[in-house]
Amino acid sequence: MKKVAVGRDYLGNLAPEFARLNDDILFGEVWSKEADLSPKLRSMITISGLLGAGILDQSLKEHLETGKENGITKNEIVNIITHLAFYLGWPKAWAAFSMISEIWQEDEKTNSLFGKGTLLDDKEHFTGNVYVQDIFDF
Repeated sequence: MKKVAVGRDYLGNLAPEFARLNDDILFGEVWSKEADLSPKLRSMITISGLLGAGILDQSLKEHLETGKENGITKNEIVNIITHLAFYLGWPKAWAAFSMISEIWQEDEKTNSLFGKGTLLDDKEHFTGNVYVQDIFDF
């Protein structure tokens, strides 16, 4: 598992002890016990817990992204959220699906002439996802 420093990045100056617990204990020790629970299963549990608690903000989105990285397929996440909708609430499922549609979007070519292109990593000039496609070979 990759080293997590999000606590220190966002809260290091405000709440350094909380940041340490977040990064070193939660993500450093708990999440690293892969012999007990696989990263994929931990992601499924975490996403379910966040949704159940009504946490529909950036933290859910980041855990959905991590879940995809940990091997949760689009079919699995759709079925998980559909199942949870009956227990946790329809509006929560709708909120999750809006994030899921962005995260698990098809990477295949679109119906456009040049295809979808490559995701441009330029957060300074753009918000959201911007795709570019080279059309000339220089």
